[in-house]
Amino acid sequence: MKIICVARNYAEHAKELKNEIPDKPVIFIKPDTALKRKTMPFFLPDFSKDVHYETEIVLRISKNGKNIDEKFAYKYFDAITVGIDFTARDLQSELKEKGWPWEISKGFDGSACVGEFTMKEQFLEKESAAGEMRALNFCMYKNKVLAQKGNTDDMIFSYNKIIGYTSQFFSLLKGDLIFTGTPVGVGAITFNDHIECFLEDESVLEFDVK
Repeated sequence: MKIICVARNYAEHAKELKNEIPDKPVIFIKPDTALKRKTMPFFLPDFSKDVHYETEIVLRISKNGKNIDEKFAYKYFDAITVGIDFTARDLQSELKEKGWPWEISKGFDGSACVGEFTMKEQFLEKESAAGEMRALNFCMYKNKVLAQKGNTDDMIFSYNKIIGYTSQFFSLLKGDLIFTGTPVGVGAITFNDHIECFLEDESVLEFDVK
């Protein structure tokens, strides 16, 4: 299982980090060891003093595929949820300034938090013959206060575009996860924060920061 992530997929988030808005999906990968166990808290790493949350829609790949045509991409995922891509922002900034790869700031142990999945059929557009999904609201509360919210209608690259593009380079395998990018509003977490994520009105992910 691999964890594929899309950077800069919401224009306002790209602007808040002073990044260019891309004309193609910007892809990076987290190792499977980045997946946080659902029953465990998120442990702050000792190599960073500025860990940020990035709340995202996550897709679950349901069958193997390579060079997938975008018009058939909807057939390759079966469920969605909300997750958090944790980022050691200070480490990432340092590495980017040096022109070095910044995977260690994104792919460290426990940095990929994934909620309970919902089968995508629940979110399909009515009478859609091509598996089109309606726009979805998602959000994250920190200590019971709304910290970040987004709507999938604001994504630069659609689910189908992400799957089609990514599969040119990596074979997608059943069980792979795709983090589809974060909206504006990322921020820092601190010790003893309580995190809860919602997909529409359903709580799908909840944990403490230790």
